[in-house]
Amino acid sequence: MRLLPILALTMAPLVAQADEVLVFAAASMQTALDEIAAQWHAETGHTATLAYGGSAKLAQQIAAGAPADLYISASTQWMDSLEAAGALAEGSRRDLLGNRLVLIASTPGPITPEALPDHLGTGYLAMGLVEAVPAGQYGKAALEHLGLWQTLAPQVAQTDNVRAALALVATGEAPFGIVYATDAAAEPRVHVAAEFPSDSHPPIFYPVAQMHDAPNADTADAFLAFLGSAQASDIFTAQGFTVIAAP
Repeated sequence: MRLLPILALTMAPLVAQADEVLVFAAASMQTALDEIAAQWHAETGHTATLAYGGSAKLAQQIAAGAPADLYISASTQWMDSLEAAGALAEGSRRDLLGNRLVLIASTPGPITPEALPDHLGTGYLAMGLVEAVPAGQYGKAALEHLGLWQTLAPQVAQTDNVRAALALVATGEAPFGIVYATDAAAEPRVHVAAEFPSDSHPPIFYPVAQMHDAPNADTADAFLAFLGSAQASDIFTAQGFTVIAAP
């Protein structure tokens, strides 16, 4: 299971079989969701085919007819757009997880977000696309709240998803980045320099829903239920997510 460049894929290879479920999920979920899918397969014999990417691009692919069974977004905005288009199975949507926003660095040492312009120098600040990728949108909101956006905007290196921003810092191509706390926990080559105050950006929620025309609705129901199980919750929590109890 790996990060799939959704826009480069044709849809035919992504059609799941009856005992499979095709899940379009935000890239920041990769580490936890890979483990959960492996455990589900071991317990049930069913397979979760996982397609990761930026939440906006995934939503656009679904709206264009991609045969996803489930969609997990890193923000409510893109789930809202699919719901408004009538793409969701009635009653299937719920908030699954929460997360935190952090400033990461390629070298160790805490700094305050307010000191970032001085530490950044002529380097780049890696972020997801600030108008489309949820982590980029949250990051821009946090920098605006702190009065730093206008200063830092010319040095922002925008990426298609948050894991790509993480990789820029992990490889040293960018000295700093803004990602989720769970991304930072999944990459040993980066260091958390600071956590952004929760009131500096909108709350970070991950809604999940089944598509109304899911090709494998029964298997999708089963995997959706497993995402709310104690086993899945333990994995999500270990990766740093906040698990939101099912209603």
